[in-house]
Amino acid sequence: MHGRNRSDIYPGLEVAIILKKDQRSGKLTYGIVQDILTSAPFHSRGIKVRLEDGQVGRVAETNVTEED
Repeated sequence: MHGRNRSDIYPGLEVAIILKKDQRSGKLTYGIVQDILTSAPFHSRGIKVRLEDGQVGRVAETNVTEED
């Protein structure tokens, strides 16, 4: 599932995000959501979140089972 709807994202969810520096390459970073930073109910490029380790990026995937 893509992370475009805010209602699908919640603290504690394991997600794959794309960091700003990785937008061109599309490299995914995995972690657990600490805070939701986007206030809009939908964002075309993904909801912006802060992970528990402090990294900030837009959610690319929410159904994360294993890190690649």
